[in-house]
Amino acid sequence: MRILGIDPGIGITGYSVIEADQNGYQLVTSGSIQTDKSMPVSKRLAEIFFDMTEICKAYNPDEASIEQLFFFKNQKTIIPVAEARGVILLALEKAGIKTAEYTPLVIKQVLTGHGRAQKSEVRLMVEKFIELNKNTKLDDTVDSIAIGICHARNLGF
Repeated sequence: MRILGIDPGIGITGYSVIEADQNGYQLVTSGSIQTDKSMPVSKRLAEIFFDMTEICKAYNPDEASIEQLFFFKNQKTIIPVAEARGVILLALEKAGIKTAEYTPLVIKQVLTGHGRAQKSEVRLMVEKFIELNKNTKLDDTVDSIAIGICHARNLGF
């Protein structure tokens, strides 16, 4: 099964495509959609929507998984992230891709065994499941892989 994992954000949206089967996981591609903070929000959202649409066309995932919003410490970021999630969900719906949503707590629980894991612990577990490209440095990209693996594991892979 081909799964698109998405870590949504207005500045950086991490994405990855993994192949999951009974033998494990293989990374097909990963990267990020980065928008310029000097641009109007509407243009940034349009860029995220367009790029996500292109990713769906290029990699034809069977399903997608995206991080759910949860309580944010920084109230300034919750609305832009919610708006980014909205255009991503719209792109997935238009592409006809079934989508699952997971909280950060659930993603960490599934990957590490505890919901309060640090970024470094999540990255370590991702590296145990999938050989990362040397260029995979952004936390957002690694998080998108974790989100994809979380969904695959919930599906029984």
